[in-house]
Amino acid sequence: MEEAGRIFDYLPVFYKNPTEEEYIQFLWEAFNSNYDTGKYQFAFLSYHMLFMCFVYFEIWKIKENCYEDFQKAMIGFSKEMEKELLDAKTPLALWQVNESTVFRCLKLIGVDNSDISRFTKIVKDRNETAHSNENIFNKNKESLKEKVNEMLVCVEAIQEKSKPIIEKAFHAFLVEGQYPDEREFLDDECPIKEIFVH
Repeated sequence: MEEAGRIFDYLPVFYKNPTEEEYIQFLWEAFNSNYDTGKYQFAFLSYHMLFMCFVYFEIWKIKENCYEDFQKAMIGFSKEMEKELLDAKTPLALWQVNESTVFRCLKLIGVDNSDISRFTKIVKDRNETAHSNENIFNKNKESLKEKVNEMLVCVEAIQEKSKPIIEKAFHAFLVEGQYPDEREFLDDECPIKEIFVH
């Protein structure tokens, strides 16, 4: 399914951690192999996990660029969970938060409750699919295509709300890197790849 690959337009180009990239590739391969063999229910599960990885990377942008706001968002979590999330070294550590709950972090970038409800509906669909309840919800390409398209619409909506954070990060990167003798890296390419893109 060609349109499914559009999710890579929104996932990171470079990963700080090689296991993150390996995991994303694993999910993509699982989606494709299940799709090619007509196991659309399992293809949906793999794609849903890619969707959640995208969500975690978006929330990570908030953590990295609006840390004080992110800290305040921890008010509803236990002290242990708050510490784990604030000390996390990878966006994929966000898996520890209930998937329906983690979307509420997107309120920090102006995502409203109606959109959050739409995103959590995808999680509910996944939950029904992931249990041994003798139901096959995605029996054909068309039903899978509907689910993939819905996830991509949600991805685009989240990305649109993330623009101010990306612009803030870009602005900070340009201001902090304007003096070559004060940069962490001497050449121009390394700071772009190692600091800004990551």
